Amino acid sequence: MIDLIIIGGGLAGSEAAWQAAQRGLSVRLYEMRPSLQTGAHQTPDLAELVCSNSLGSNLSDRASGLLKDEARMLGSMLLECAEEAALPAGGALAVDRELFARKVTERIERHPCIEIVREEVKEIPDSLTIIASGPLTSPALSNSIAALSSEEHLYFFDAIAPVIHADSINMDIAFRASRYGVHNRPPTSDDSTNTDASGQDFEGDYINCPFTKDEYYTFVDALLHAERIELRSFEDAIKSGVKAGHFFEGCLPIEIIAERGLDSLAFGPMRPVGLRDPRTDQRPHAVLQLRQDNLAGNLYNLVGFQTNLKFPEQKRVLRMIPGLENADFMRYGQMHRNTFIASPKLLRPTLQAKQRGDLFFAGQITGVEGYMGNIATGLLAGINAARLHCHEDPLTLPPTTMLGALCHYVTHADLKDFQPMKANFGILPSLGRKINKRERGKAYAERALNDLSLLWDKEEARGEKV
Repeated sequence: MIDLIIIGGGLAGSEAAWQAAQRGLSVRLYEMRPSLQTGAHQTPDLAELVCSNSLGSNLSDRASGLLKDEARMLGSMLLECAEEAALPAGGALAVDRELFARKVTERIERHPCIEIVREEVKEIPDSLTIIASGPLTSPALSNSIAALSSEEHLYFFDAIAPVIHADSINMDIAFRASRYGVHNRPPTSDDSTNTDASGQDFEGDYINCPFTKDEYYTFVDALLHAERIELRSFEDAIKSGVKAGHFFEGCLPIEIIAERGLDSLAFGPMRPVGLRDPRTDQRPHAVLQLRQDNLAGNLYNLVGFQTNLKFPEQKRVLRMIPGLENADFMRYGQMHRNTFIASPKLLRPTLQAKQRGDLFFAGQITGVEGYMGNIATGLLAGINAARLHCHEDPLTLPPTTMLGALCHYVTHADLKDFQPMKANFGILPSLGRKINKRERGKAYAERALNDLSLLWDKEEARGEKV
């Protein structure tokens, strides 16, 4: 007998399945890939990372780092897999995306309480269910979800950054460095060595392509005049009331950023702070950073360089970047439609549907943005579904915690301008005292982890921790 159905084998669905199964529930996890593809995924693996390979900051006094600490406290399986597949990325947690997805898939497949079914779910089941179908939910299931509420789905366009082969980077121009010298040295069999996976001298976690002022403005001009892919694949969404150009502010294509001002990229993803060009010993006018994309170190992604330029235009324009004049692209950037529900109208902070207590939502479809937000909401939904199955009240996390604040935001925001939200300290309650910016993150983190620990210990002491 199946106790819980989970729709979607992405980050949220995989974490939810693990949490519920670990608590003794018999789980059926539906994933429509590979029989039905999304247009953005490339493999049949569970928990495939589609955009960046970074899960954000690993520092405890940063919002994303705090969310990771909370997920560790709550026993996140996907975070364990991410740390096992980690790559050097300064103070961030970046992963070999193929290794990460493979580890998650193997653990889910081996769990005796989880059954994976590779087929599309077209209607919401009438039993205990978690919908974690993500931003690329199939049209049939989207229509079934829309029937729950008179509100139409909300949509935004998201974009993917290109990935290039490392041996096509001109290291006579590009240089290795991390901002302000902060980096994670890659593991080696001989700790006396100081080289990366390709045998080059290791001086930082990123490869940096430096621009002079003239090079930067020439590049921006080419970017602004380059041809873009028409959004014909999104015509159905637009007919449903979606406005073209409804982009998510946290993941804007570089050409859209450039339209906001000639210097907007230099103050955004191409900011040169904390870096010096070793050829000139000066700070460049702008910098494109490349981050290692796999454990072998032979692929690098263009950090913050999501784009929707036509593929030949990407090749032409991005090869204008100093050091990438011979760039060999493993994957071009592309844009895809992301779908999320009207959570302020539809959900409770427990991630239960207001109209159906045995129906939960988790992940990006709720309006939570970022890999860790997806993982963490899947974790909470899995725990709460298990609690409900055992006739216990689902948990509402304190709003002083980052996960609690995210759940509170997506369920209480003003619907008329509701947009996906990443972990950030701005959604936490005030500390109630003035404190300098440097100490603020630490204070938020200490309060959050203390409050979460008190709640978790209390549940365990009462014997109600499912």
